[in-house]
Amino acid sequence: METTEDAFFERRIRVRQHREGYRFSIDAVILAHYAAGLGTFPGNGISMPPRHILDLGTGCGIIPLIIAFRRPADRITGVEIQDELARLAEENVQRNGMADRITILHKDLKHIRRENLSAPVDLVVSNPPYRRPGSGRLNVQSQRAVARHEICVALPDVIRAAARTLDISGRFAAVFPAERLVGLFLEMQTAGIEPKFLRLVHSRRDTGAKLALVEGMKGARPGLSVSPALVIYRENGSYTEAATEMFRG
Repeated sequence: METTEDAFFERRIRVRQHREGYRFSIDAVILAHYAAGLGTFPGNGISMPPRHILDLGTGCGIIPLIIAFRRPADRITGVEIQDELARLAEENVQRNGMADRITILHKDLKHIRRENLSAPVDLVVSNPPYRRPGSGRLNVQSQRAVARHEICVALPDVIRAAARTLDISGRFAAVFPAERLVGLFLEMQTAGIEPKFLRLVHSRRDTGAKLALVEGMKGARPGLSVSPALVIYRENGSYTEAATEMFRG
């Protein structure tokens, strides 16, 4: 399948994507930026110990690549069910010289267990399929359809995989449609992952939130912290300073 190439962080990361297949969006960049920031103590920028991060549904590997760039000490495992995407993710890892930090598993996340992983998991991240079966028009391109619709993997599968692989106090972070937040919180609590952080994402300041950035902790007590909204675009269509920071090397 023909690919295109995108560059990040002053061209220090180069990412190939299938031209006609599934292509990542800013959702993945938002999640990766947040996950990388979880590796520092708030306020002083001091790095925490290296972590093992599990990315469920890694696609072309964009989230592991961004996290590995921002926190070279972390180790990331990306899981992808689609063969072509898993091979592309592995190629992106190799091309960016990150094979010592990132491992790609071609595997159905419903079958992921701790014994499949090289080390205990500190943080699970996921930008999961967000459309229920039968909702919206199914994309004729099968790679995009599987990535966007709950065809091979549904939201409960993602949450259960996170719960299986995390120890108590381990973290789960996801980007998901704001309109499905109630369902996401319910699935997290059912699996023993308590929602602890919420940040709504708006395209512009005068529009409603389409996305939500959520973090939970396994075995935690109830108590949700709500952050100020993240706005992506100014009125003139340019990125806001907060969005620009996500692409800054």
